Amino acid sequence: MSKNDLHKQLINLLKELHLPMFREYYAEFAQKAVAEDMGYAQYMFELAQRECEVRRANKIARLVKASKLPMEKTMANFDLKRLPLKIRQQVKILLEGSFVDRTENILAFGRPGSGKTHLLCAICHELARQGKQVYFTTCDSIVQQLLRAKRDLELDKLLKRLSRFDVMMIDDFGYVKQDRDEMEVLFTLLAYRYERGSMLITSNLPFSKWEMIFKDPMTTAAAIDRLVHHSVVMELNVPSYRAEQARKRKDKDK
Repeated sequence: MSKNDLHKQLINLLKELHLPMFREYYAEFAQKAVAEDMGYAQYMFELAQRECEVRRANKIARLVKASKLPMEKTMANFDLKRLPLKIRQQVKILLEGSFVDRTENILAFGRPGSGKTHLLCAICHELARQGKQVYFTTCDSIVQQLLRAKRDLELDKLLKRLSRFDVMMIDDFGYVKQDRDEMEVLFTLLAYRYERGSMLITSNLPFSKWEMIFKDPMTTAAAIDRLVHHSVVMELNVPSYRAEQARKRKDKDK
């Protein structure tokens, strides 16, 4: 078999085996192996390492895209120094991701602009980089999805599809006052995910005002009980980041 024929057949075999990085780099790495007097095992190791690196990077990119997370809300551009020491310590532990394995929830409360959405999104980005399936939505958006599914008699199907995500983040929980139909599907979601998967929730409303969402004391208590049972609660009682930035710009312009 000629060298050219061997090259073509090798390319075809690597295509069949779905090893694109082997196809792209085997010749280049072979030259490197000769130049550096590598053994066969080292040569194969470097090829396999490159293949795995690219696959991991592609998987992370797919997970982040599927998550629908805001791309800019990462830990890289979040100012942790604004937060109290206790919360910074909590965040460090949460970024390890073990809470997801225990199906624990994270509940972040604070005034508008306190950074709770950015913080939980940043944690979700890190979880996606660890290979976990994450889904981001706003409270209003998920309620509308649930209502449409219920109307089309597909609510169970939607709940099962959402249950495939290791982590579900609901932003602005209770930002709008739900009517009874909205409250019912929202409670159904919380009950379905209970101990099945982690939920990350941000809210401007403390628990004492959640009856505005769920309409009656018993449903409110049941909803809170399911969320708090396995959870980390973070109170972000810090000044508004947006207000701080606006004030700094104003002072700079003087």
